Amino acid sequence: MRSAPAVEDDKVPAPPRLIPADVVTAGGDDKDIAMAIVGEERHAIDPTIEARVVRKVDWFLIPAMVVGYGLAILGSAVLFGMTTDLSLVQVDTSTTPPTSDTSRLSWATSIFYFGMLAGLYPMTFALQRFDMGRILGVVVCFWALICMLTAAVTSWQGLYAQRFFLGFVESVIPTSFMCIVSSFYTQKEQALRQSWWFSSTGLFTIIGGAMNYGFGQINGGSLKRWQYIYLLAGSLTFLYGLCCFAVPNSPVSAWFLTREERVVATERMRYGQTGVRCTKFKSSQIREAFIDIKVWLIAIMMASAYTVNGAVSGFGPLIVSTFGYSTLDSILFQFPLGGICFVLILLTGFLSSRIPNIRLILLVLCCLPVIAGCAMIWKSSWHHHAATPVAGYSIIGFFGPVVSLIISIGMANVAGQTKKCFTAATIFVAYCVGNIVGPQLIKSQTKSRHYPELWLGLIICYCITISAAVALYFVLAQENKHRANLELNDIDRDKLAFQDLTDKENPYFTYML
Repeated sequence: MRSAPAVEDDKVPAPPRLIPADVVTAGGDDKDIAMAIVGEERHAIDPTIEARVVRKVDWFLIPAMVVGYGLAILGSAVLFGMTTDLSLVQVDTSTTPPTSDTSRLSWATSIFYFGMLAGLYPMTFALQRFDMGRILGVVVCFWALICMLTAAVTSWQGLYAQRFFLGFVESVIPTSFMCIVSSFYTQKEQALRQSWWFSSTGLFTIIGGAMNYGFGQINGGSLKRWQYIYLLAGSLTFLYGLCCFAVPNSPVSAWFLTREERVVATERMRYGQTGVRCTKFKSSQIREAFIDIKVWLIAIMMASAYTVNGAVSGFGPLIVSTFGYSTLDSILFQFPLGGICFVLILLTGFLSSRIPNIRLILLVLCCLPVIAGCAMIWKSSWHHHAATPVAGYSIIGFFGPVVSLIISIGMANVAGQTKKCFTAATIFVAYCVGNIVGPQLIKSQTKSRHYPELWLGLIICYCITISAAVALYFVLAQENKHRANLELNDIDRDKLAFQDLTDKENPYFTYML
């Protein structure tokens, strides 16, 4: 199958008549809004203009998404600083030696994700139906206020309520970013761009650890140390929320691009058949997603892979402190974990954008160090200042690229706006399930046996992730093989690109492995 030539006989066809961005709308139409400015026929693209467009989109969207997801990580990762003040860990001194009950801490970690579960689908479909910038701006400002209100919490019961609503409003962030990337970037480009914003998982683990270490040195003041952190995180989030009002709905209405650049930004999405944006909700696409084996396999991978984060984010420093390190030392051990996560997310994203059909292979390879790290922590000696379990704890950071690859695979392999939104929400529903299950695997009474349920459970989860990835590889490869044998033509390909068809409905859609 051919792609359009950049130039022909030294002439570049004139772009189609542009419709002003403020009148471009899908309204009651069931087609993609891209049809309004590029129509059904392919238009040649000047490579120089396309390169300029990609640079502009990168500079406008990527830093904003990195900061946004980083603030989400920062606002939900400092929970361990409250354990004593809010009685999240109960110590029974009547036993010898004293025993600790961490069930409240487990639920405080999990309840955040129950809130996110409640918010994911309504937030995602609100983003599809209404102006994305306004929805993001309003919700993020509410998120900032709820984050700052954490400083007013005085009991573990109050924290439960605060964590639920914090998760509800934060649910707008990951799914919106996934949909933005799939609307502005081609299938080939998406893996790298999804990895850029998701790399905040590792980057802000380091930044959050540094902030916690710094605030841990505060000895004066009328507030607790963790209260200062939440007030700072909430204030930064509010400023970010004001900036979110400037987010465009799609390349069609991207105000930071010129009229000519909007045409190019939209036209270049034609070949991948993933579409740009359609505001009409289509229940048929929801039904298709429900019975699509690909969506279920991706959800299984995400749920099983993210159990690690549920355990590590809430209990990481607590677990490391049992190796004979102080509280502040255990905070510093978040740095290598975050560093490995950050670097490898970017590396796998880069490799995926350069080497065809390598995403699922990289995903399986990155699962293996996570399994090894869990085994090292579980089976090694936990003596004073033990090195082996700390090394195992660090290489668990390989879970970051696993999850980043799941996101890029999931979003690059669905089409149809409603189905894309549903899939994005489903991926993060599975993300929440993993985060809810992870903390529940930690049984404080099994500390002397190195929390066997936790490490065995995580190893089993990553074996499930590998199995689902292998199954998905064969499903996608078989579908691509079937479509390669069809008699297709470029004229129909161009016409179908912006009809808001799903990947199953559109025979020209090619799956990314």
